[in-house]
Amino acid sequence: MPILVAVNRAQVVLLTRKGCSLCERTAARLSELAGELHFDFTTTDVDAAAAAGDSSLRAEYGDRLPVVLLDDREHSYWELDEPRLRADIERRSEG
Repeated sequence: MPILVAVNRAQVVLLTRKGCSLCERTAARLSELAGELHFDFTTTDVDAAAAAGDSSLRAEYGDRLPVVLLDDREHSYWELDEPRLRADIERRSEG
C-alpha cells in the first residue's frame, strides 16, 4: 500500500488587472519559477473580483499592482523581488 505524504507547498498569488503589462511579465516569470521552486501559483484580477462582489482586494492593493502574495501575505509590489522570493520559499521549505 503506497504511503501518501501531504506536502505543504507555498501558495503564491499574483494580484493583477487587465491591460497591466507589468502584471503580464510578472505572471510569466512566476509561472516559470513555480516549476523550479515547487510552489502553487494563481492569479487574481482585482477588478474582476470587485465586479463579482469582492472589492476588498482592489481597495487594498489596486494602486500598486502587480502585487505578489506569499501564503496570503504581501511579499512584493510593482516589481517581483525574485531573490527575496527564492530565499523565503527556501526558508519556508526548511522549517
